[in-house]
Amino acid sequence: MLFLVFLSSGLFLGWSLGANDAANIFGSAVGSKMIRFRRAAFIASIFVVLGAVFQGRGTSETLSSLGAVDALAGGFTVSLCAAFTVFWMTRYAIPVSTSQAVVGAIIGWSTFVGQATDYQVLSVIVSTWISGPILGLIFAVLLFIGLRKLLRRLKIHVIKLDAYIRISLIVVGAFGAYSLGANNIANVMGVFVSSAPDVLLDFGLFSLDGVQLLFLLGGLAIATGIYTYSEKVMNTVGNGILSLNAEAAIVVVLSQALVLFIFSSTSLSALMVTIGLPAIPLVPVSSTQVVVGSVIGIGIVKGAREIKFRALGEIAIGWVVTPLAAGVLTYIALFFVQNVFNLKVTSLVPAANDAAESQINRSGLIDTALYINLVLPAVLVLAAIAIVILVFLIFRQQKLRLKAENELLQQQNNYYQAQKALSNMEVSAIQTENSVLNQKLENRRREYTNIALNITNQKEFLQMLSGIIDDIRSADEKEYIDKKLKELSTLLRQKMSFSDETEEFYAKIEKTDRDFRQKLASKFPDLTEQEKKLAILLRLNLSSKEISSLLGISSKSVEIARYRLRKRLNLKQGENLILFIQNL
Repeated sequence: MLFLVFLSSGLFLGWSLGANDAANIFGSAVGSKMIRFRRAAFIASIFVVLGAVFQGRGTSETLSSLGAVDALAGGFTVSLCAAFTVFWMTRYAIPVSTSQAVVGAIIGWSTFVGQATDYQVLSVIVSTWISGPILGLIFAVLLFIGLRKLLRRLKIHVIKLDAYIRISLIVVGAFGAYSLGANNIANVMGVFVSSAPDVLLDFGLFSLDGVQLLFLLGGLAIATGIYTYSEKVMNTVGNGILSLNAEAAIVVVLSQALVLFIFSSTSLSALMVTIGLPAIPLVPVSSTQVVVGSVIGIGIVKGAREIKFRALGEIAIGWVVTPLAAGVLTYIALFFVQNVFNLKVTSLVPAANDAAESQINRSGLIDTALYINLVLPAVLVLAAIAIVILVFLIFRQQKLRLKAENELLQQQNNYYQAQKALSNMEVSAIQTENSVLNQKLENRRREYTNIALNITNQKEFLQMLSGIIDDIRSADEKEYIDKKLKELSTLLRQKMSFSDETEEFYAKIEKTDRDFRQKLASKFPDLTEQEKKLAILLRLNLSSKEISSLLGISSKSVEIARYRLRKRLNLKQGENLILFIQNL
């Protein structure tokens, strides 16, 4: 139980690493809006744990050789101070190096306990602080140029290209998460390796020793940090130095993954020795530094003007402050832990042979380790997980089927409503058309009725005229003849007035040219009703004789009325009155 209490600082450091360094895996992808944060966090968490458990031993041995923290209280203090340093820098959204924080804390411990620091190992670690970003820059430049040439040659459709990019971001992100877990788990649990439980768990297909169990816990802590506190730093890395498009995001993640994998692969280091080359140092590399180097490489290819040097300078300051702050904080904290809480921060240094033998026993699986066979429980757990997944898939499939059926019913209902609305519109259109036809028929019927009545009236009038003429012809008295002629003249004058026909004529014009009358009244409100009628008749292009007949005035009066209308309309000399009225 006490071991778990001391281990809590390492878990806190793992959480801080997940919140800061692990965000670099998908920071550019999330910053370019190609992958949602939750999906990126889930993928990163799975592969960080896998990389930590199965490939994290090499870098932890290098870190332990820098300063072998041989007491739980000392390891607790070192991890806690490094975690607080990273957490403090993370709160200000500054991507810092967890590796630098841990190295600074270990040197602070070594200084406090009076143990000599292995400066050869320190020089190797510090060299990676320079070589890591440089390698990231080189990989980014080469990969970015190669990717651009490949895309230009393939000429992939934009829709397919978008799908391929998303898949590529997920694949390289998973590889980057695996490499990060393998390389940086030493920062989280490296100081506790000497206190790892001497146990071996056999799961059949693979086995886990005490060190790997520590790495498993550290990987889970990193995953927790990714989920809870890494989104803010993702946006800083993705957009704070250089705004990245999707292709550049792939290059940045892949460049980082390659650098971290190179500095954590024991197989690759052994292969270099086999072919006669120097071994690759298995050192925890700052993923943040590699990402920054990769982003700068992209900026160099795209144009140095796009690099935001102010943000780059702030990050560089963080790299300098981080190890110094972690070392000073660790030194002060160890003083309080040892003198106030009376906890042992170091133990006696064993003899050289004993230390070597202890390291061998820790790195190998000795026969005296507690062996636990978990093949059957693992099979049962996997079977239970498979059953749960199967049930989940069945219910999910059922839910999707019901959802599809509901959507189909909704679409059918929408189709029915649309058809119903269309039918109602057709019925309404037919009714409107019938109403228009009925109105036309009624108007036509009225016209025919008026024509028939007009014919009847004309016939009756002519018959009456014929009777008056017959009376005149048969009469002998002059006075009687003059009376009948005067009566005949009066009747003819009354008939020649055409008042009803004229009113009907003006009513039809009023209905047809309503817009013209409104414009005429709005622009020239001082016109009289007689002048408005004259303007309408002129718009019909009628002659003066026709206008005089309709208005009941002489042709000379029509010319005078036209002259007055020109004055009212403010027409200049030479302007055509009829053309002006027609264009109004």
